[in-house]
Amino acid sequence: MIFENQYIQERIKKTQRLREEGINPYPNQIEKGTPSTQFLDECDYIKEIDADEKKDETKTYSLTGRLKFIRIMGKAAFAKIEDSEGLVQIYYNRDELPEGFYNNIAKKLFEVGDIIEATGYPFVTQTGELTLHCKEMRIVSKAISPLPEKFHGLQDHEIRYRQRYLDMIMNPDVKKNFVMRSKIVSLVRRFFEEKDFLEVETPMMHPIPGGANAKPFITHHNALDVERYLRIAPELYLKRLIVGGMEAVFEINRNFRNEGMDQTHNPEFTMIEFYWAYKTYIELMEITESLFDYLFDNLNLARKLPYGEAEIDFATPFAKIPYIESLTSIGGVPADVANDKEKALAYLAEHNVKVDTNLTLGYLQAELFDEFVEGKLINPTFITDFPVDISPLARRSDDNPDIAERFELFMSGKEIANGFSELNDPIDQYERFMGQVDAKEATGDDEAMHMDTDYVKALSYGMTPTAGEGIGIDRLVMMLTNQHSIRDVLLFPAMKPEAPREELAPICEVEHTCKKCGNENMDELKPAKKGKGFFCMDVAACKQRVASK
Repeated sequence: MIFENQYIQERIKKTQRLREEGINPYPNQIEKGTPSTQFLDECDYIKEIDADEKKDETKTYSLTGRLKFIRIMGKAAFAKIEDSEGLVQIYYNRDELPEGFYNNIAKKLFEVGDIIEATGYPFVTQTGELTLHCKEMRIVSKAISPLPEKFHGLQDHEIRYRQRYLDMIMNPDVKKNFVMRSKIVSLVRRFFEEKDFLEVETPMMHPIPGGANAKPFITHHNALDVERYLRIAPELYLKRLIVGGMEAVFEINRNFRNEGMDQTHNPEFTMIEFYWAYKTYIELMEITESLFDYLFDNLNLARKLPYGEAEIDFATPFAKIPYIESLTSIGGVPADVANDKEKALAYLAEHNVKVDTNLTLGYLQAELFDEFVEGKLINPTFITDFPVDISPLARRSDDNPDIAERFELFMSGKEIANGFSELNDPIDQYERFMGQVDAKEATGDDEAMHMDTDYVKALSYGMTPTAGEGIGIDRLVMMLTNQHSIRDVLLFPAMKPEAPREELAPICEVEHTCKKCGNENMDELKPAKKGKGFFCMDVAACKQRVASK
């Protein structure tokens, strides 16, 4: 049973005791109190009061938040409550709360993790901390599950990812990162809207997996009695809209790829894809740089940000290096190897990189790039002019038919964006799809694209010269928040089924008993040094109780 844990059972009993005292542990119609930062800012003047007691009893504030720390000192107590903006210390005692409330309710039934409302006046303690002196207190929501740790945060990564709500309660910086993510997504949307792009929505269940080389998730549509594929990319639907006359469209979309999971890959992820009529991949690189400038300006970020042990310089314009040139200038691959299939196979074998010998030169160049170049791209860098056979949807270069007008943007060794001038020749597109089908048959590549005859038919009606790009939102957030696992920027990342595990004893739980004899009478107890538990004030009586046990 979910509530069998002994600590939870104790809290359930206290919840019932609240009800017996006529107190609803889950009241409604509670108004949010003064935000913690507002309280601290408005009352900061009290620190400058020239008096023995720095206080202002003419001011009354109500604060609401979660109890994160309690230190009971006999007839009085200090606690800290946390709202969405931060922590505030509160003080309460027996004589200034309603009769019996301190001893019977606040001291015994209010616990770390509970959400409370505290009302009183501001004062400054002898240690100089601005504090709320409580005249009234009430429960807002009783927590029956204890928080797992005191001030060190939640460290178990599996619990952090499975129980993100608990992670945010215990680790304030985690919540800040997700607030940052929301701001980034909002700004990306606003940027494209200000550029007169139209936000659209396309299907998430596709009859054919397309738009990227990836293995799809498969589901079944009961009403139609057909298989459907969860979207691996919205690209082909968005370009159908260009054919239909929408000249600038974007979609902030969730994609699903049934592939491996690692530090930068989650099977469910977020991207923005946008398509722009009468533009080329050159303009895409320019608007991408403008997007980064827009984000950094509106987020008030420095252009140089730490990322692990490295520092990334986001100053624009970004470096631009052709794909084949990067193999030699950055990867150290000999030029003759980079342009010869047999030599590339031999070079990869020498470096213990296993590949299928049926791969084309373009795919072998991709293997060389992944192995020798990608990890070295720290500052934002556009790698341009990709091999055409690994770019089945991109337009061929007019100057070199073996090259596609395509780029990928890398930073800190990770691909962030992929864009290209779109292929709008329906015959060429049909032949590219056939090449992907042949590759699937020759190598068994389950990530190769399927033939999409309806998309080819759409192109046959004529599509304007168009450029399109996809930017990974998750990886972008990783870069801007200095996070090294994609799970740390996803609120609820994909996880294996949870294995049974014993509940951990809560470290932060305030035990209202003597640590030696178990005496529960709070009037006979005093706090231990550093506030870690309690001991009996009457040492002799404590020893007698220990002996009797």
